Amino acid sequence: GQRERRLARSVLFHINMSREEGSTTNADEGFYIRYYVGHKGKFGHEFLEFEFRADGLLRYANNSNYKKDTMIRKEVYVTDAILKTLKKIVQESDVLKEDDGLWPRPDQVGRQELEIVLGDNHISFVTAKIGSLVDIEGSKDPEGLKVFYFLVQDLKCYVYSLIGLHFKIKPI
Repeated sequence: GQRERRLARSVLFHINMSREEGSTTNADEGFYIRYYVGHKGKFGHEFLEFEFRADGLLRYANNSNYKKDTMIRKEVYVTDAILKTLKKIVQESDVLKEDDGLWPRPDQVGRQELEIVLGDNHISFVTAKIGSLVDIEGSKDPEGLKVFYFLVQDLKCYVYSLIGLHFKIKPI
């Protein structure tokens, strides 16, 4: 019930805008993830973007001008356990072994960007928006693009869960 949701929030999130200066568990090792997907169309610049920093800050922005919607911006600090799980998701995806050289270039439909810093690895990917797996099968590097696609799906689900869990105003 409501008590369990409160407990889950307190376990998952550590909101502390002034982190302890002596805490260097994640800041010392290189870690950063940023994802962007967007396009410019009849409703202006519409996009989704999120980033995780080594200090635990998750920044989220979603801009849609459809029906005069406004930009949604959220920021929250997540715990080291959340970052550890995030790193595991990235490492197990094997995306750091991929190369976007044969992937579709961004076009009028839109673009996706994924930047990852994990330890000594720093990689950036740029490709067109992917509508479905059919788009991937027709590409010059379907295996690499699949790795990217599924990682992005996992990251988006993770971010939506974290944001939804923390910023839910009314309990279900």
